[in-house]
Amino acid sequence: MTARVVTLDLDGVTDKAALMDRCARDLRLPDWFGRNWDALADVLSDPGLWSKDGVEEDTVVVVWHWDRYAEERPDEWATAREVFSEAAALTVALALGGSS
Repeated sequence: MTARVVTLDLDGVTDKAALMDRCARDLRLPDWFGRNWDALADVLSDPGLWSKDGVEEDTVVVVWHWDRYAEERPDEWATAREVFSEAAALTVALALGGSS
């Protein structure tokens, strides 16, 4: 089985509002996405949002350029990592090489 890979590029993201906007854009989240931690957790755990033609796909989200956000907003980044780690409908991976 192959997985669909989606890139979440956090280059230039330095606060929660920008993170939520980038998630909405890069992950192509629905218009009703509430741009808060609970809403992000909900969409990342909704298998219906990560299916194609009604068939669930294995989806991997690769997060790039996350280090500046993590440095500038460590408490928010800790929450984001928790939300990402608990995502039930997909896998989230942090890109380590070339993230600076």
